[in-house]
Amino acid sequence: MSVETPRRIVLLRHAKAEWSQSSDHERPLAERGRKDAPVAGRRLADSGIDFDLALCSTAVRTRETWKLAVHEFAQRPRTVYEERLYEASLGELIALFNETPDDVRNLLVIGHNPGMHGAADALSGSAEGDTLARMTRDGFPTASYAVVEFPGSWKSVEHGAGRLTEYWTPND
Repeated sequence: MSVETPRRIVLLRHAKAEWSQSSDHERPLAERGRKDAPVAGRRLADSGIDFDLALCSTAVRTRETWKLAVHEFAQRPRTVYEERLYEASLGELIALFNETPDDVRNLLVIGHNPGMHGAADALSGSAEGDTLARMTRDGFPTASYAVVEFPGSWKSVEHGAGRLTEYWTPND
């Protein structure tokens, strides 16, 4: 695959989690989350994006979100459970994106806020229609996702390098 081939990062925030006495990393999905995750999965499956790789945080709520969402896909992409996604800063997320092999065209990242929202906002130097305004207004609720397209290799992913082409929430 040429480095000139446009690439996509889809940033999916985990579905709604329960507040519990267990550690934050071990929090499971709430009932609403178990309903929203497959809806997000169906929407992603219907988007026509064929994911080459999914990076999923190791937190229970992200793994449960992915398990419910991926059942909606015709084909499961290769999945890597990545500890560094949990509580990742924007710089850490960009470093992860930069490590992606260039044979990957479409990357799905299942993670947490503020990272997912922050990455979508920071990477989007431009946007289609009102997508950026809606994302700013809505604040990236649980089970939401953003699609950011950019040219070049994964090593070129940086602030403002992409175009926000889609933003979706379960309330859409």
